[in-house]
Amino acid sequence: QVQLEESGGGMAQAGGSLRLSCAASEPIFRMYAVGWFRQPPGKEREFIAAIDWNGMHPFITPDVRVDVRDRFTISRDNAKNTVYLQMNSLKFEDTAVYYCAAKRSYSTIVSNEYDYWGQGTQVTVSS
Repeated sequence: QVQLEESGGGMAQAGGSLRLSCAASEPIFRMYAVGWFRQPPGKEREFIAAIDWNGMHPFITPDVRVDVRDRFTISRDNAKNTVYLQMNSLKFEDTAVYYCAAKRSYSTIVSNEYDYWGQGTQVTVSS
């Protein structure tokens, strides 16, 4: 069992930056891949980024409809049991609830392959 907690959300102006954190207290979290997803108001949840358990293969979605490829980065610090999503050059369209999710070992873009989910953190970008 892994309990995930997102933090770092809040309000930002367009062009600004936020760094989201996904933390877990269980040491086994280090063996889990993590994905970040978001759900904009009135829209379906969408995949943003993922990273393997060992920090390899950090992946940001190239989906132009999501439009984060050149602005967001994912990383992890297993010594701190934390995965980060750095969000730069924020746009109004980035307003959403952001979720992290975890699964054993290797990451995937498919949401239903993740076993554990956090409660989400709200990001609101003002234009």
